[in-house]
Amino acid sequence: MDPKKTRNSPELLDSSESTCLCPFPDEVLEAVLSLMESHKDRSSVSLVCRDWYNAERYTRSHVFIGNCYSVSPEIVGRRFPRIRSVTLKGKPRFSDFDLVPENWGADLHHWLVVFARVYPFLEELRLKRMTVTDESLELLANSFPNFKALSLLSCDGFSTNGLATIASHCKFVVSYTSRAELHMCQDSLQLGILKEKCSKYELHEMVLFRRKHLNPVSYRNLTELDIQENRMEDNGGGWLSCFPEDFTSLEVLNFSSLHSDVSFDALERLVSRCKLLRVLKVNRNVNLEQLQRLLLRASQLTELGTGSFQQELTTRQFADIEFAFSKCKNLQSLSGLWEATSLYLHVIFPACASLTFLNLSYATLQSAELAKLLCYCPNLRRLWVLDTVEDKGLEAVGSTCPLLEELRVFPAEPFDQDIHHGVTESGFVAVSRGCRKLLYVLYFCRQMTNAAVATIVQNCPDFTHFRLCIMNPHQPDYLTNEPLDEAFGAVVKTCTKLQRLSVSGLLTDLTFEYIGKYAKNLETLSVAFAGSSDWGMECVLGGCPKLRKLEIRDSPFGNAALLSGLEKYESMRSLWMSACNVTLNGCRLLATGMPRLNVEVMKEDESDELADKVYVYRSVAGPRKDAPPFVLTL
Repeated sequence: MDPKKTRNSPELLDSSESTCLCPFPDEVLEAVLSLMESHKDRSSVSLVCRDWYNAERYTRSHVFIGNCYSVSPEIVGRRFPRIRSVTLKGKPRFSDFDLVPENWGADLHHWLVVFARVYPFLEELRLKRMTVTDESLELLANSFPNFKALSLLSCDGFSTNGLATIASHCKFVVSYTSRAELHMCQDSLQLGILKEKCSKYELHEMVLFRRKHLNPVSYRNLTELDIQENRMEDNGGGWLSCFPEDFTSLEVLNFSSLHSDVSFDALERLVSRCKLLRVLKVNRNVNLEQLQRLLLRASQLTELGTGSFQQELTTRQFADIEFAFSKCKNLQSLSGLWEATSLYLHVIFPACASLTFLNLSYATLQSAELAKLLCYCPNLRRLWVLDTVEDKGLEAVGSTCPLLEELRVFPAEPFDQDIHHGVTESGFVAVSRGCRKLLYVLYFCRQMTNAAVATIVQNCPDFTHFRLCIMNPHQPDYLTNEPLDEAFGAVVKTCTKLQRLSVSGLLTDLTFEYIGKYAKNLETLSVAFAGSSDWGMECVLGGCPKLRKLEIRDSPFGNAALLSGLEKYESMRSLWMSACNVTLNGCRLLATGMPRLNVEVMKEDESDELADKVYVYRSVAGPRKDAPPFVLTL
């Protein structure tokens, strides 16, 4: 087989070999594939033969796009004609740390314009790090009559006015005589189903029949509105009043990251009407008394994000709130708890028995408070805390949470170098001794040792995600003053299922030699302030056969390191390098040698030969057309 031909090339799809592997009818194959949910498995299935390619194409209802510039919406529409749900990611992850300049791109609008034409019956849209304007939200509200779920995570560009538009259009009636019906018929033609069985005349007769005989039906009934950690303009909580008074279908409502006061009367009426509501996450401006009123109207919740826990309450009010929590028998996830202290925590104890996820990343709890709370949470699988719990609090985690699978410890004061409290290697080791089922850890601390990490991974060898963030750059093992090479060497040698790794501290090229040699299942690697020379990155790119994302900042890697990945980059999703030693000439050489890659350079000083930020990604759509002036596409 010619290695230069892609697996989906016409030569392969039209070959006789490609059509002889499917011994059963198309209907059976499509029925089987319709049960397959993993997009990775579906992608593999589509490569088997022409019949399987077409069956997978026609039965796929959801598409995941990890980089909005890796493909165009037109290509997606041609490839998958029956999509009902789209997950779309935009800016590189380091935009979360303000390393991607403003107005970089990832605008949603063109995608929506195309989707309105090819996917008029789109039901779900989940966006991450995309630029979304109020105009885009208005287009979304008016173009998709069956739309049900919108999730915006770490997006920017819109305001609560856009949310008001979504709310006001969440329910309406449309008849079969509308343009949406014609779009549905066109969609059927794209599927190749009616195209094979009906002539255009017969299809036209079908439309006329429906116009004559079918009554109007209700379409859009929004079930999910999830707004998380977005950079948006908050014009007040009046948008909650825009939901129609007869609207009852909402199942998920999350506006926890908004800052303004909400229209509580409108929120209370909405919660009362929506009997299927299972997820409710309010912002910190909802007080305890208001929360109690909401819980009495929505005791069926499985996920709750509370508001502020700072409010002067009478003894009767305390009892009423505790009673409201006791009615929440199905609660599995609890977050929010802003400014919660021991004075208020006891009101949530009656609802803790069934919790599997406890998010305390906004609650500055001390160790004793956390220890008391955890005694009421015997089934925790996921726990997020601030480092104010200190090592004593983590010891309580280790002694009371044997089922824990995910732990995230965030810094309460990440930029204050004079802070002496926090967590150390001792707390991490204590957790690993008691929580042997840990799979995922994100751990911010200011000191670590090689021996501690080796002990941790020996206790928990099944880690799939290991993200250790030592907040002081180039921090060595504070006991031996040695680099932390052996710590991460122990991680990649012991944790054979490792998929994501973040490294920090004083690291030499030896760390990256270990990673390249042992991390056979690693998919994402994040590097900050680490490495000695180009050889370290060369080791990673020469090993790690499953690597998909490589993120590097403030490290000494240069052109030789960049160009060592020529054979790797086309199998990866992206490479990000900022504040490294890569030059414009090195980037040009990469672009010349790999023309199917998009190589983008962002420069702050035009006279400097160094490339301040480099973003490399594969794309079937070619160079993007909306690059701002400060982005140079090579």
